[in-house]
Amino acid sequence: MKKIAFFDIDGTLTSETDGSVPESAAAAIRRARQAGNLMFLNTGRCFQNVEPRFKEVGFDGYVCGCGTHIVIGDESPLYVTQPAERIHKIIDIARKAQVDLLLESRYMVMFDYSHPLTHPTAIRQNQSFLNKGYPMNIDIDAPDFTCDKFVFWYHNQDQLALVRTVSDEWFDCIDRSETFKEFVPKGYSKATGIQYVLDYYGLPLESAYAFGDSNNDLPMLEYVPHSVAMGNSEPADLKKKVAHVTTNASDNGIANALEELGFF
Repeated sequence: MKKIAFFDIDGTLTSETDGSVPESAAAAIRRARQAGNLMFLNTGRCFQNVEPRFKEVGFDGYVCGCGTHIVIGDESPLYVTQPAERIHKIIDIARKAQVDLLLESRYMVMFDYSHPLTHPTAIRQNQSFLNKGYPMNIDIDAPDFTCDKFVFWYHNQDQLALVRTVSDEWFDCIDRSETFKEFVPKGYSKATGIQYVLDYYGLPLESAYAFGDSNNDLPMLEYVPHSVAMGNSEPADLKKKVAHVTTNASDNGIANALEELGFF
């Protein structure tokens, strides 16, 4: 039976030590495709933020924005964005809470610069986008501005609680770390993205494999019968929730798992 694999990016496809794509991972993914299997990225990143170096590995398609955008070959059979009015309510409450807000869509990523960024990780992420040449000059106060999903960094639980008084009506909150949360439209996840792709190809769930390293990946890891946690997974107890544990991403984790699981 043809197999189909779904890979998270950060800490799964990329090394947990330096963020590079190990050559062993790229070669194994290409070899698995040559053997007749399907290879997909499944990421919380929106498509605009899937860097060329990831696409160069060679995938059959992409599940982006936690299931809100599906790209298969040159087609985009699913894309879900948000009403502008809704996103402006999110921006307003995020400003009241004074969190470091990052808005994402398939076209752009944009921080809210209405106040200085204060969280060290948000500051580093902003600089990373600038270093990559991302256009960080979009007017998010324009009446027609919208996005697909968002994340933010904060310093205390009161800030998080205030934003969620508004966001919980439309978005699920994914716990990424103690001071970093990801917000995805209700009804969409990495798991719904997998099911959409399976339906597109007419494949059974039994053919699906998912590779991840964090709580962000739990929806897809718990959904498929063949779940794989990287050796570098955080939190460590993620490894107790999967069918298979491989080595670290930097230690041929993807290559070892694909071979052990019979992809070639």
